[in-house]
Amino acid sequence: MTSWRSQPVALRFQLSDWVFLKLSLPMQVRTENLFDGVAPVERLEPPGDAPVADTKGYVIRSLPMANEEPTLSRVGNYLCYIPLQYLHCYIDLSRSFDEYVEKFSSKTRSTIQRKIRKYKKHCGGSLSWASYSSPDDMSEFLRLGRQVSKLTYQERLLDVGLPDTASFKQEAVTLASEDRVRAFILFDGDKPVSYLYCPAKDGVLIYAYLGYDPDYQKMSVGTVLQWLALEQLFEEGKFRYFDFTEGQSAHKRLFATHQQLCANVMFVKRGPVNALLIYSHHFTDRFSTWLGSVLDRLGLKAKIKRLLRRA
Repeated sequence: MTSWRSQPVALRFQLSDWVFLKLSLPMQVRTENLFDGVAPVERLEPPGDAPVADTKGYVIRSLPMANEEPTLSRVGNYLCYIPLQYLHCYIDLSRSFDEYVEKFSSKTRSTIQRKIRKYKKHCGGSLSWASYSSPDDMSEFLRLGRQVSKLTYQERLLDVGLPDTASFKQEAVTLASEDRVRAFILFDGDKPVSYLYCPAKDGVLIYAYLGYDPDYQKMSVGTVLQWLALEQLFEEGKFRYFDFTEGQSAHKRLFATHQQLCANVMFVKRGPVNALLIYSHHFTDRFSTWLGSVLDRLGLKAKIKRLLRRA
């Protein structure tokens, strides 16, 4: 179990992919490690000790759960708020790549291979991609990855693109010197079109930063690069798991070998100001989900996302 640390925790108020307000609460935060063998929690209880001064409660991220729980409830002197419950997807890298491929249905294997052939044909008959793992590699990877990242909606709308800071560059070099990072770029000729950056901790590769040029969305370049990277990682045989971290998506479910229900759980001190903030965030999140489903039924959600990505 990791120790508590005091830090601000952001609450994003957003509709679809557009964040219109971000507020923070000072909290004590702990992140569970799924690969430490933490047993799924049967019943949610706040920590026994009172939170330190000037913090509003506790946040436990990536907590393995035995069952889904209500999003909002009262537990003693706390509001228990679960803004995210998800299937934590990961890949067991201990087997061979051929054994891994067998997990896919024949139809899915055929679909993936068709996407690879399509992109290969687009590129003139051969795939151009590169992996980066040494300290000398990192500057080149970050230079190429940034060219792609600045085009993505993740960076322009959500500010979660590949970082472009001196501290991140130094961290990447340090990890590489310890053989604890793998990074990948897919090209169209000399042009980078997709990137994947995965630091490692305790033998687990973390799906940290990824992105692709939106002009190549129909070419499935993210899927192509993921497949190529995994083939290399299985053959290398150095890492135990590939961790897709929190959140879920069709991409993660497609490539995962295992899934565990996890949640981000907040225990926030009860009080009028905290209650207003938490209930407002909960209402906004529910409204955003409802709005997204309505737009999806009307066939507008995908179109709006494409416009946002290009805006």
